[in-house]
Amino acid sequence: MQGIQRKIVYLSLYEGIAIVASTVVLSLVTHQEASKTGVLAVLASVTALIWNFVYNSLFEAWEARHSKGGRGLQLRIAHTLGFEGGMLLLLVPLFAFGLDVTAAEALGLQMGMLMFFLIYSFLFTLGFDRVFGLPASAQR
Repeated sequence: MQGIQRKIVYLSLYEGIAIVASTVVLSLVTHQEASKTGVLAVLASVTALIWNFVYNSLFEAWEARHSKGGRGLQLRIAHTLGFEGGMLLLLVPLFAFGLDVTAAEALGLQMGMLMFFLIYSFLFTLGFDRVFGLPASAQR
């Protein structure tokens, strides 16, 4: 599976799991209703979908020009750190507003979520590539 079909399947699976996990984790950590954290998780997911599409399109364009083929551990770590760093910048204001907390509290929540998503993103992408194969940009 390649191209836009690959991106749609990847994003749909990734974000579906992320919405459920984020709703539960945020509700437990903030002691707020799941209906409130669920809305925030969906908004975060929409933000992530847009960022994911943009980031991965740019990453794969870079990868096609610079990669010798394959995706080693260092490249996977760099990919994950770049994506999650962008998410942190985008979601802190959303969490502060959505949970009615200070920016510092939202940053703390996001750092916790970041730790979860660093591991989740790495494992999900590794599993996705094993199930669906590498994208054309990583094949030589």
